[in-house]
Amino acid sequence: MAAALVIGDSLIEVVYRGGRVVGESVGGSPLNVAVGLGRLGHSVDLLTHLGDDAAGHRITERLRSSGVRLVAGSDSAGRTATARAVLGADGAVDYRFDLSWELTGTPEVPPPQVVHTGSIAAVLDPGCLAVAALVDTYHLSATVSFDPNVRTELIVDPGLARDRIIRLVERADLVKVSTEDLRWIAPDRRPEEVAASWLARGPAAVVVTDGARGAFGLCAAGRCAVSAPPVAVVDTVGAGDAFTAGLLDAVAAAGLLGGDRRAALRRIDVATLTAALRSGARCAAVTVGRRGADLPDRAALTGAGEPE
Repeated sequence: MAAALVIGDSLIEVVYRGGRVVGESVGGSPLNVAVGLGRLGHSVDLLTHLGDDAAGHRITERLRSSGVRLVAGSDSAGRTATARAVLGADGAVDYRFDLSWELTGTPEVPPPQVVHTGSIAAVLDPGCLAVAALVDTYHLSATVSFDPNVRTELIVDPGLARDRIIRLVERADLVKVSTEDLRWIAPDRRPEEVAASWLARGPAAVVVTDGARGAFGLCAAGRCAVSAPPVAVVDTVGAGDAFTAGLLDAVAAAGLLGGDRRAALRRIDVATLTAALRSGARCAAVTVGRRGADLPDRAALTGAGEPE
């Protein structure tokens, strides 16, 4: 099991379908990854920005019940952020946000083997500047995991956002990104071409998810791809975050997390990367079969085909 520090936003998602509210849930891409890793038995700290209010308490309870520790000082926001998630007929989600993103200082947590960040935390001022500094701080001692998970509704300056994303790609050891995000980041290039160019910038592996079509991964040893497991989709909320949690879980099981394992991670073989993609796909499949971002624990994954 790995020690993980996750840095990023947390919020309450209000879910709409057909113009009416059908549910509310705890969300935020980095928070979902933290919850997913916690439910899989990893030691997880979450550095975030939420309020000391009813919504913030709901988030804190979700973290506690999933085995995730809230980093001291994370509850200093004036109010807890919210997102309006509108579900389409195909289960896809359109988001609208009401949030602020601020961070200060270095978290007082046990040394992590992996630091994960992404989404709003990567691009939104002023907190994104602190995120970049923390990634630099932890880069030597920990594996850095990054998922751009672009939220276009919050991006004022697309060029600056793309520059910030590329900078984090260059500092990351593992990058997970969707084809949808790649088409926004580099609209004039094929996702496969962008992924290859990102791999050349420094990560040990770049993994690209493509919804029901599965995922592919690139590393120095070559390319691999997996299909998405068949599942009756309830909604896609949290699917990408579940994939990230499953991916990191498998890399941890392979003994490849931690700054002292960086050279070994750079030598990851295609078979090991394929197994990690399958782990991510299983986590995502369980999650899309549930309402909301309800990521699986180990028992649910075993039922979904994970080896015991």
